[in-house]
Amino acid sequence: MADWQVKTPIVLIIFNRPDTTKKMFDAIRQAQPAQLLVIADGPRPDRAGEAAKCAAARAIIDNVDWNCQVLTNYSDINLGCKNRVSSGLDWVFNTVEEAIIIEDDCLPHPTFFRFCDELLEKYRDDKRIMCVSGTNYQFGNKVTDDSYYFSRYPHFWGWATWRRAWQYYDIEMKLWPQLREGDFLKDLLIETETVNAWKSAFQVSYDDTVNNWGFRWTYACWVQNALSITPKENLVSNIGFGEDATHTGDPNSKTANMSVEAMNFPLKHPTGFIRNWPADRVTQNVCYDYAPSILKRVKRRIKKLIKF
Repeated sequence: MADWQVKTPIVLIIFNRPDTTKKMFDAIRQAQPAQLLVIADGPRPDRAGEAAKCAAARAIIDNVDWNCQVLTNYSDINLGCKNRVSSGLDWVFNTVEEAIIIEDDCLPHPTFFRFCDELLEKYRDDKRIMCVSGTNYQFGNKVTDDSYYFSRYPHFWGWATWRRAWQYYDIEMKLWPQLREGDFLKDLLIETETVNAWKSAFQVSYDDTVNNWGFRWTYACWVQNALSITPKENLVSNIGFGEDATHTGDPNSKTANMSVEAMNFPLKHPTGFIRNWPADRVTQNVCYDYAPSILKRVKRRIKKLIKF
C-alpha cells in the first residue's frame, strides 16, 4: 500500500457528528486524494445545539494538509436525508466522472480505497455494473474464491460509482406505478416474500413516507437490471449506530461496528458474470430480514402464542 496513491476523487457526506467525521477525515487523510468533495446538510431548526455540531463537523474539513483540491457543497438549511444526499451527489457527478463515496459514520479499511479505485477503472464502460460496494454481510461465510462477487444489492456504507450510472437515479421514481403492476420485481428477485418486501419498500419511498435516498438508488440499479460488486472481505464498518443516528439507532444491531479485513492485491477477478444467489439470500436476511427462515418463523410464532 505504501507505493499506491488513490486516483479517484473521494466524496465525504457529513452532518452533525464531529466525532465520527474526525475519524473519517483521518482515514481519508491516509489515502490523500487529489480531490475531496464534501456534502453537508444544514441544522434542523428545532434541534437545540445542532447548528454548533454542524459547524464543528465542517471545521474538520479545514484541516486538509496535503496537496488536495477541496470542493464543498454545504446547505444553509436542513434538506433532510433524501434531498441532501440526492442533490449533493447530483452536484458531485456534474463535477467528476466517477467517485468513491463515504458517509461520516462509515469507517473503511485502508485497502477500501484501492479496491474501489481499481474496479472503477476495470468496469468503467461496463453498463452491467452500477455500483462498487465496500461492505460484506456474510459474517465469515466464504462465498467466493475471488476478490469479489456480483450481487443484486448495491450497498452504500462506503461505495463508488460513475456518472454514467448515477444519471439513472430518479428521485421521483416516475416509472414505479407502471413497474409495480407488472413482473419487474418478480423477474429480478424470484422469491415471493422478497418481492413483496421490496414492493413495500419502494412504495413507501415513492409515497415519501420514509425520508431516504438509498431505496431510490437500489430502485435505479434494478430498473437498469444492473448488478453491484461486493468484496470478499468486509472493508467498511458503520461506527455510527446509536441515539444520534438518523437511520441506525440500534447499537446492538448485527451490522453495527462490523470488523473489517484487508483486501489482498492483486485482485482476483471472477471469470464469469453471474449473480451470487446464495450470498444474496444471506444478505437479504441480514440486512433486510424480509425472508425469514423456517426457524425464525417458528420462534416468532411461539412469541406470539406466549403473549396470548
